[in-house]
Amino acid sequence: MQYKDYYKLLEVSRDASQDEIKRAYRKLARKYHPDVSREPDAEEKFKGIGEAYEVLKDPEKRAAYDRLGTDWRAGQEFHPPPGWDAGFEFSGDAAFTGESAAFSEFFESLFGHGAAGARRGQAGFRARGQDHFAKILIALEDAYHGATRPVTLTTPELDPHGRLHTRRRTLNVQIPKGIRQGQHIRLAGQGASGSGGVGDLYLEVAFQTHPFYRIEDRDVYLDLPVAPWEAALGATIQAPTPAGRVELKVPPGSGNGRALRLKGRGIPGNPPGDLYVVLQVVLPPADSEPSRALYRKMERELKFNPRAQLEE
Repeated sequence: MQYKDYYKLLEVSRDASQDEIKRAYRKLARKYHPDVSREPDAEEKFKGIGEAYEVLKDPEKRAAYDRLGTDWRAGQEFHPPPGWDAGFEFSGDAAFTGESAAFSEFFESLFGHGAAGARRGQAGFRARGQDHFAKILIALEDAYHGATRPVTLTTPELDPHGRLHTRRRTLNVQIPKGIRQGQHIRLAGQGASGSGGVGDLYLEVAFQTHPFYRIEDRDVYLDLPVAPWEAALGATIQAPTPAGRVELKVPPGSGNGRALRLKGRGIPGNPPGDLYVVLQVVLPPADSEPSRALYRKMERELKFNPRAQLEE
C-alpha cells in the first residue's frame, strides 16, 4: 500500500482553509472530469482528487490524516502506525457514508470499518446532542484489576477563518475489570450538546503493546524461556502473569514451543480466559572452554540427531 499526499493531490498547502480546499477541488474536478477532460489519465486523477476531498473537506478526517505527520512522501510504502488514531475524538457525523470501494486501499486503512473516522454514529436529526467516539489504549494489567486512568482526547475544530486546529481535554475514566479489546466504555453526557440533552462518549478499548504478553480475545500468551535441562528433565519454575508470578510445572520431555495452559488466568470474566505459557528452549552459550567441553561431551555421548526425520 502506498501513502497518498492528499494536499498535493488538491494542490493546496497543509494549512489551507476549508474554503480554499473546496475551491481547489471544484477547479480540479472541472479540469479532470472524465466527460469533458481530454487528459489521458483524467479518470484516475478525478478519482484521486475526489478521495482527497472526501478526507480534507471533513475536519475530523483531515485532523486524523494530519496526525500521520509530514515525513511521508506520496507513493512511499505505508502501513498505519499501531495506535495512530488512539485518543482522537470523533462525532457521529464522522461516520463515512460514501462508497469506500471507490477509494483506495490507503483510504480504507485509515477510514474504513473500525478505523478512525469510521465510528458509526446515529447520523440524522436528533434534538439530543450527538454521541462522540474515540479509541483509547490501556494496559493489559488494567483489564485484570480494573483502574481509573486519566485519558486525554484530541478534538479537531475550525477557527473563525475556517482553519483547522485541535482542542485537548482530559477525563478520568474508570476501566472495568475484565474489559476486552474492542469493547466500549460509555461516558454519559460527554458527547455534543443539543437542545434535547447531551450525547454520550464511547471509548473503544485497545491494548497497549506489551513486551511479554500477546492477547487473543480473553486468552493471554507468554513466551517463556527455559533451559534445555528444565525442558528435558522437568522443573518447577517461576513464571510472570499479569496478575503476579506463579509456580509453573514444566513436564519432563517438553519440546520447544510446547504450550502449557493455566486455566482461568487469562483476562477475568465469566468465564475467564486462559493464560498459555509457550516454552522457548534457550541454549547456553558456548563461550568458555568448560562450556565447550560440555557440548563436546554431549556430542559424544547423546547420539542425538535433530535431523533424523529428514533422512530416508
